[in-house]
Amino acid sequence: MLAEIITIGDEILIGQIIDTNSAFMGKELNKIGVDVYQITSIKDDKQHILSALEEASKRVDIVLITGGLGPTKDDITKHTICEYFKDTLVLNKEVLVHIEKLFEKYISTPISEINKQQALVPSTCKVLMNHYGTAPGMWLEKENTVFVSMPGVPYEMKGLMKDEVLLRIQKRFDRPYILHKTILTYGVGESVIAEKIENWEDNLPAYIKLAYLPNLGSVRLRLSARGKDEKLLEDTIESEVIKLREIIGDIIVGYEENETIEFRIGKLLTNKGKTLSVAESCTGGKVAESFTANAGASSYFVGGTVTYATQSKIDVLGIDSEIIKKYTVTSEEVAKAMALKVKEKFKSDYAISTTGNAGPSKGDGDVEVGTIFIGIATPTTVFSKKYVFGSFRERNIGKAVNKSLELLLRELL
Repeated sequence: MLAEIITIGDEILIGQIIDTNSAFMGKELNKIGVDVYQITSIKDDKQHILSALEEASKRVDIVLITGGLGPTKDDITKHTICEYFKDTLVLNKEVLVHIEKLFEKYISTPISEINKQQALVPSTCKVLMNHYGTAPGMWLEKENTVFVSMPGVPYEMKGLMKDEVLLRIQKRFDRPYILHKTILTYGVGESVIAEKIENWEDNLPAYIKLAYLPNLGSVRLRLSARGKDEKLLEDTIESEVIKLREIIGDIIVGYEENETIEFRIGKLLTNKGKTLSVAESCTGGKVAESFTANAGASSYFVGGTVTYATQSKIDVLGIDSEIIKKYTVTSEEVAKAMALKVKEKFKSDYAISTTGNAGPSKGDGDVEVGTIFIGIATPTTVFSKKYVFGSFRERNIGKAVNKSLELLLRELL
């Protein structure tokens, strides 16, 4: 089972927006046993769209199209689809009623003829009701290929995928099972891991593949299995994970599907009845964000500060200026002081602090670019670790966040 995703819009090609739709669709299709063969982004141009549809039909079973369904003249997808299918647009009364109700309930301006024209659909399509917007989805078939056109607005597309498209694909096609298990590791590079698990990897069953997905300070190991017997796939993957834990269990922190490192930290804190606060400088709030992005974080995460400038560390956290003067703002002593002060300020049990020079210039400190200190305060002690990550600012910040989580998790364990 193969699918192709076609995103339409000049705004994607010029980098004005990021194509998050394809990532979502690829993930959801994979869950139901459909492989994405290709992702294509094209201009709002009739000939370009026609060529993309024709080429995709020769490669895959399903073509998912997003974008170009708005009410303005630059949105030409419906008209182009009609030309491709040698069809005409007709008014769908159910869609028109839906649009009128949306305007009546949520929009203060009167409905215009342009808005009503969104109820025009190809006469041969199956209309997919869009409960989150005015442009309907459209399901069409040509020879052995299914074409599905959806709005480019992410929450509208996601609604249509979940409410209509995925269910219809499951009914329409016989699909294999595709299962993934992603193991999260922290603190060791992919080459070291590969050497340690080489024998295990060489003895994986033929229907299970391993992929290394390195990130800043962490490596994800993705096991992928494909076949007709779902139970066999599940049991085999679990058996292989058990073997893997015997080899590198000391660096495995969780599983991407349901247990990120932030989730595991939160679970440990909640089970212990403990709380966490953070004091950030060079990471600019990203450590806090990694926790607050998860539902239920309020049960253990009590708050934090971003004391970016040197003076704010003194004024907000209450760091002794003499410590900064003696050791500099980027130092083990300041990182420890920040962790202790924020722990005291928020009355938390644990605290994380970050201070350093992410780059590209040296800032208030005089240390090498890429030097970062991470402080961890626990109910009984405080310590700081020094890292030199390199000269790339974004990479340094990302590695500092990940290393902060790794250090805290090791303390909790």
